[in-house]
Amino acid sequence: MANDPERFDSMLLAMAQQHEGGVKDLLSTIVSFLARKTDFFTGGKGGEWEQVVKDTFYAHAKKAKEEADKIKREKEEADRRLKDIQQKKEQERMAQDFEPASVTEITDQEAAKIQEDIDKEKKNKTEIGSGDGTPSESEPAEPEEEDEKEKGKLKPNSGNGCDLENYRWTQTLEEVELRVPLRQVLRPRDLTVIINKKHLKVGIKGQPLIIDGELDAEVKIEESTWVLQDGRNLLINLEKVNKMNWWGRLVSTDPEISTRKINPEPSKLSDLDGETRGLVEKMMYDQRQKEMGLPTSDEQKKQDVLKKFMEQHPEMDFSKCKFN
Repeated sequence: MANDPERFDSMLLAMAQQHEGGVKDLLSTIVSFLARKTDFFTGGKGGEWEQVVKDTFYAHAKKAKEEADKIKREKEEADRRLKDIQQKKEQERMAQDFEPASVTEITDQEAAKIQEDIDKEKKNKTEIGSGDGTPSESEPAEPEEEDEKEKGKLKPNSGNGCDLENYRWTQTLEEVELRVPLRQVLRPRDLTVIINKKHLKVGIKGQPLIIDGELDAEVKIEESTWVLQDGRNLLINLEKVNKMNWWGRLVSTDPEISTRKINPEPSKLSDLDGETRGLVEKMMYDQRQKEMGLPTSDEQKKQDVLKKFMEQHPEMDFSKCKFN
């Protein structure tokens, strides 16, 4: 307990809250106390107090840097694990998409029977369509009315994006995933992938670009990545800037999808390991708190410490304390 560096945190936090000038004013108060009430500056040899100050500050600066580096490494590790999970799921989807269809041979008798059933089905449809007031095959029923703005828009694919001739893209509120089958074995250096804030270029060097257009919305360049899988499939992850809107198209030259028909599936935190799940849940909680103008989990802990100290010391004046 005697060597516990946190035992004075509540008291120092209360002092800091009363210094409007921040850390500089707080240090000035502490140094003034040492000068007025102790022999810190005069009791030792010349320059000795300077060495004490330097050693103390450098020791704690080193600890602070080590803690910051540790937090950074933990965040990078969590990001790497999330990326690995995303890539694994994408590889599973790709394997399913490219799985060759099975072919089953049938006998001549079975083929004749199938054709006979098809002819009967066509004949039945023709007879039903000849009645009064019933639409026939050549006269389809009128489609249901829909909003004028939605006419011509495509229905989203299972990933809330669109399947196009040369590529397929899906999306969540946070990011867009783009998969481009290359139909030949290539190396990363054979590709052209340029991700700008509002523009995307994708292609094979020496050939016309596969994608060259303005993105539907802005992306975070530093958070967007691409990887070549098995030499045949290019996977690009685009991190959205605005995480509250669905994209209607990947680039401006693409056909538009109906964002009204998007049906996103909730994320499954249970797929993550315990450490990563805890970190993600904390980040999600802090994000919601910030959006509502409320304190994050770390800020709440500090406020709880200060509140407890205030209750233990009613004689002190906390009128100038700030709680945000």
